[in-house]
This record gives sequence, structure tokens and C-alpha cells, in this order.
Amino acid sequence: MVRRLRGEPLVARELWGAPLVLGAIGVYGVCTLPVVTPADLGWLAGDSGLGLTLGMVRGRTVRVFARDGVLWQRYRWSTLGVWVGSTLLGAGFGFLAVAGGMHEDARPMTLSIGVGLLGEALSIGRRALASGVPFAPAGAGLFAR
Repeated sequence: MVRRLRGEPLVARELWGAPLVLGAIGVYGVCTLPVVTPADLGWLAGDSGLGLTLGMVRGRTVRVFARDGVLWQRYRWSTLGVWVGSTLLGAGFGFLAVAGGMHEDARPMTLSIGVGLLGEALSIGRRALASGVPFAPAGAGLFAR
């Protein structure tokens, strides 16, 4: 989080890796539950839609810019504000879902985080591709330090 507030190279693999891995782990977790009801799936779809939307809103607050011929990203304080608001809305939705009949196990945290990060990646990725500036090379971001 601190690195993103200071700014870091925007590496495509890092942008898409976490949401895809976490999402896959979350989907696997749901698929291996002994019982998943239609109510669980309905609430899960609503939760995923909310998470994707809030992730896209959060992604819009991330500054994407060119430095040294490659893309960089920087979280703003508004990004953190949206992150906190998203967490509170997600927790509230989860409370409503469980009160409405969803099994708590049918809402894995990994899936919720992965879907939110996917929304953020979609928003950032769209702007990154539209910029015409290349992504930073693999090894230039988080895992290079």
C-alpha cells in the first residue's frame, strides 16, 4: 500500500495476477462447498456486482502516468477513502446477505477481494492501454524490490 501511495511501475502481470488468482481460489472455495443454494448464488452475484463496481470506482482514483518511457501508477488519498468505503459497503452487504439466507461460507473473502481488484484492474488497464505508453517490464514492480 505504501509503495502504491509513493508510486510504482505498472506491470501488467502484477495488475492482473492478484485478481485472477484470488478470484479462482474463491470460485474453487464455493464449488467445493457441500451445499450451495440458489439464494447463495443470488447473493453471491449481487456481492460480486457490487465488488466489481466499487473496484472500478477505486481504480478511477488511481493516477496512471508515464515515467522513464513506461507506465506507473500511484494511489491517491481518495483511493484509500474509496477503499475504506468499499470495505464498509461490502461488510454491510455481507451482513444483509447472511440475514437474507446466504450461508456465510458461500461468500469467501478471497473471491470478494479478487472481484474488487478485478474491477480496479479493469479501470486502470483501460486507461493504461488508451495511453499508448507500454506497461513496465516484468520485474520492475513489486517483486523487483
